Amino acid sequence: MKKEAVNIVWIKRDIRTQDHAPLAAAEKEGLPYLIIYLFEPSQIKCPDTSQRHLQFIYHSLVDFNHKLKQFNRQVVMFHAEAGEVFDFLTAQYDMRKVFSYEESGHKLSWNRDRLVAKTLAKEGVRWLEMKKNAVVRGIKNRNGWDDQWRETMVQPLIKNQFSVNRLTSIENPFELSQSLLGQISEDYPKTFQPAGESYAWKYLVSFTKERGKNYHRHISKPELSRMSCGRISPYLAWGNISIKQAAHHIKFHPNFAKHQRSYIGILTRLKWHCHFIQKFEVECEYETRCINRGYESLARELNKEFIAAWESGYTGFPLIDACMRCLHQTGWINFRMRTMVVSLLCHHLDQDWRAGVYHLARLFLDYEPGIHYPQFQMQVGTTGVNTVRIYNPVKNSQEHDPDGVFIKKWIPELTNVPTAFIHTPWEMTALDQSFCRVTIGEDYPYPIIDLKEMGKVARDKIWGHRKDKQVRQEKKRIVKTHTRNG
Repeated sequence: MKKEAVNIVWIKRDIRTQDHAPLAAAEKEGLPYLIIYLFEPSQIKCPDTSQRHLQFIYHSLVDFNHKLKQFNRQVVMFHAEAGEVFDFLTAQYDMRKVFSYEESGHKLSWNRDRLVAKTLAKEGVRWLEMKKNAVVRGIKNRNGWDDQWRETMVQPLIKNQFSVNRLTSIENPFELSQSLLGQISEDYPKTFQPAGESYAWKYLVSFTKERGKNYHRHISKPELSRMSCGRISPYLAWGNISIKQAAHHIKFHPNFAKHQRSYIGILTRLKWHCHFIQKFEVECEYETRCINRGYESLARELNKEFIAAWESGYTGFPLIDACMRCLHQTGWINFRMRTMVVSLLCHHLDQDWRAGVYHLARLFLDYEPGIHYPQFQMQVGTTGVNTVRIYNPVKNSQEHDPDGVFIKKWIPELTNVPTAFIHTPWEMTALDQSFCRVTIGEDYPYPIIDLKEMGKVARDKIWGHRKDKQVRQEKKRIVKTHTRNG
């Protein structure tokens, strides 16, 4: 029996129906095509993956399929390794081409793609990977990168249109298992941002309509930023909306002139989004080892008690603990708070960055490998290039949550603590504590380290190591490879 000729669109971190080049290319070909998404067991087992990620992906796909229903189309979900799925599809169909975006993922996904490429080539199938969000594959330095980014961003948006699908449905031997489906399909936490392209636009529109007017004022405030920031990072991370869609919407919005400072601020961060992913595209080793090899010799002693206290939000530093508990419940805190919790772990607690990098990856609903690992290393100072910022959690607490609103929201033990002590509750006398109905050391912990003493140790350690010969040599390579030159 003659097999039906088809093309494939492989959806990865691009779960949307518009401004989607692979879908547009498949339509243009005129050949029947199948849209697929793979829940790969090996990827699910990765230490950076969590249930909240899988839930967000699944519900994004549900929204995607709802939009495709009128065209008799759907994203077919497979629970299997990529090799198994493509072997199955080539056996069922006369597969001609596979369309997808390039993926700037971790090493496992990169190796997976290499194996898929070999398999498809062996079967005579062309795989057309398309540039995503102005990230360029194969470059050796950043010369001219900024110009390329700007040129990409001014290109018109793709207005995807869909023909009616007439492919005969097939038996899927790799349907999502009941155990996986049970984990990701139901009980999506209401404390998480809702998933999917439809909600991506609701958040973006609400930002430009009203929420964004105070973006530049509240961007570092742990509580106020939850309303005033764009809050589109999860949708960018999983591709519910493209960078170009967001940039066009903001840049050409009627409110741009009125809120120019805020809008330029978020547009700048959309560019940074691509800038960091470009770093990771060039060197995915950011995930597993110090990008400046000289910092591999910087000695740190693993302290499991410190790490456990940090992970769970019981370090005794209220703003740090509030941030960590908030992350557990909502999956989002602003950028400054992210850098602060990383700073405490790696500087004041003197822990290797790898002891916390996967924990935060699992907590961030907007986890994007290309941003997460380069920013983590930038913050902890293992690039040897960037200025090392060691954040004082008490000072930041006083500046950005002066009345302790955010702290009290996420640390109920401290609800009755007056403003004078909310940033340093350990300074209360026993009488103060009795009035507040809290006992420091029992209801809420004392600080696990001496902040001033460990801050000095951290500064001497990280800055002193910059004199290391290998650090200085590596710095030259990093500047040549990753510094933008127009």
